[in-house]
Amino acid sequence: MRETLLTCPLDCPDACRLRVQLEQSSGGERVVRIGGDPDHPMTKGFACAKTVHYPLRQYHRDRPLRPLRKTSSGFREVSWEAALDAIALQVGGVLERFGPSAILPYHYAGTMGLREGEHAHTLFRALGALELDETICASAGKAAWESGYGQGCLGVDPADVARARLILLWGINSLSTHSHLTPWLTQARKAGAEIVHIDPYYNKTSRFADRHLAIRPGTDAALALGMMQQIFSEGLEDRAYLAEATEGEGELRAAAAQWDLDRTEAVTGLPAEQIASLARDYAVARPAFIRLGYGMTRHQQGGSALRAVSLLPAVCGHWRSVGGGATLSTSGAFALNRRHLGGRHLLRPGAIHVNMNRLATALEPAGGVRALFVYNSNPAVVAPDTNRVRAGMAREDLLTVVLEQAMTETAQLADYVLPATTFLEHEDLYTSYGHHYLSYNQAALPPLGEARPNSWIFAELGRRLGVTEPTLYWELPALMEDLLDSAHPHLAGVTSERLRREGSLRLSLPSPFLPYAAGAPTCSGRVHLAPAPAYLESYPTTEDFPYLLLTPPAHHFLNSTYGMVEQLAAQERGRPDVWMHPEDALPAGLRDGQIVLIRSRRGQVTRPLRLTEETPRGVLVAEGTWWGSFSQDGLPINALTSELLTDLGAGSTFHDTPVAVSSLLADISPLP
Repeated sequence: MRETLLTCPLDCPDACRLRVQLEQSSGGERVVRIGGDPDHPMTKGFACAKTVHYPLRQYHRDRPLRPLRKTSSGFREVSWEAALDAIALQVGGVLERFGPSAILPYHYAGTMGLREGEHAHTLFRALGALELDETICASAGKAAWESGYGQGCLGVDPADVARARLILLWGINSLSTHSHLTPWLTQARKAGAEIVHIDPYYNKTSRFADRHLAIRPGTDAALALGMMQQIFSEGLEDRAYLAEATEGEGELRAAAAQWDLDRTEAVTGLPAEQIASLARDYAVARPAFIRLGYGMTRHQQGGSALRAVSLLPAVCGHWRSVGGGATLSTSGAFALNRRHLGGRHLLRPGAIHVNMNRLATALEPAGGVRALFVYNSNPAVVAPDTNRVRAGMAREDLLTVVLEQAMTETAQLADYVLPATTFLEHEDLYTSYGHHYLSYNQAALPPLGEARPNSWIFAELGRRLGVTEPTLYWELPALMEDLLDSAHPHLAGVTSERLRREGSLRLSLPSPFLPYAAGAPTCSGRVHLAPAPAYLESYPTTEDFPYLLLTPPAHHFLNSTYGMVEQLAAQERGRPDVWMHPEDALPAGLRDGQIVLIRSRRGQVTRPLRLTEETPRGVLVAEGTWWGSFSQDGLPINALTSELLTDLGAGSTFHDTPVAVSSLLADISPLP
């Protein structure tokens, strides 16, 4: 038995340091167990319910291990030489006939590795291809945060959260999506802290918290403004912090003044006395901490919502207390030299951008895309309006190349599937958006079959296409040296030699770390309270589509990464269902467990119905980004969602989907 330490590459703030156990078998070494590194200050010896099952994904029977080319009779294995030569020939033809703007790379956070994730974009920037805007998850929150606090998201050190005396988990199911914050929350509770969960439906974090406030979906800005009004009216604001570290106080006061308790109650659905109590408790607690989640940004006014909530610590001066303030992301603390990362230096003025939330539109014939490269993502499941996405990918005049570790539903639509390595099989460098440790992974195993890293695949294509850009061909040591070529104090003492030797290094942050105690890295050096956030009183439901569909993460899935692992699907009741409040089901005669038809303006899906009071009235909840293959109709839930974008950051609006629900036996009128 051999052990090694690696960092989890998946899209989660925790970036866990993992203890990987390997044993010798007749075919070579195999991973037999994955757990948390007990010596890592963030991971603390446990891995989440998803990652402990990674060996099932690593050795899944359907994992592609050789290049595949689609034929009229299905996929056929081909050599790397044949696959790369054929792809390069077709891409060359696209470049010659249509130009580089006919090539679209589509990618996201299937790996958070800086080399196999971000640096993989270099080929497409060297070619001058379409520029993909990665907006499906964090862009609305990032834009909202930076509008108040300047460039780069900085957050509270997780260990300092234990010193908070009031903790608001707002728009985040942290026990499922940020589980390694839980020990610090528990420590704070033991010291007397109260934990409040603000979320539309009752989930694992609600059960863990001391209080759950079931806010009406999309009304977070109204609650934040109502709290501010109560704080201002009782004189509980931190006048010294507002005067010394912020600007725009007058405009924010005027905006909050419109939100008395009665109006806030009417909009949010929370009792006035609950709102007043929360505001008062938040203002007087020393310190108070807010863990913001991206859930509140999945609405058309999601940017304004998060901006409003993010300004509460400034109103009350919590930034000046250790353990006080807020965290959306800690990513801004990683002050790496990113000038060459992913070919950023190759970006051309006037480059044509494609918002990844609008892939369905981009793949229409009129969009002009003739070659699509998908890596680190599964758009046939996760992208909005997936029926149109799938139709676009099925175009006969579109070359689709998918780099994958699993035979996803996107891979099944490809012309070529190129087998990619997992994090166990290549080396890489990792930051985090939930803590302050920079981590290095060695390769623990040789690649299974003929799998190859993304970086190798794109370098080989680059050679065939005559790309001479040297950064495309960098190995990880060269990329690491370039990334660490920074004089920022956060990187003091962080070298590639230490990273390789120690594996995980904490950034050199000041102690205590109070990133906004004296202001913010804005043009004025102050936190910008203006323009004041607003809540637009609009709700997308109609008489024809009377329910609002929410699609939050499931506890045992991570986006669609584990979508083929049957054991994890079994932990989520074995199939995708939809939750509804029993009182909503009564008038329609719907029963628990029956198959229902859910319709939106984009499409329709069938799902088993689960009746539960954990879902509020007027709301349907479909947890998890299930692959369509697990559902009765073969469709993912995103067949219902739309390409509408958020007010800030042009992000996704997955929680703004109005739907209708009916029995399959009922007459179904055509979609309007």
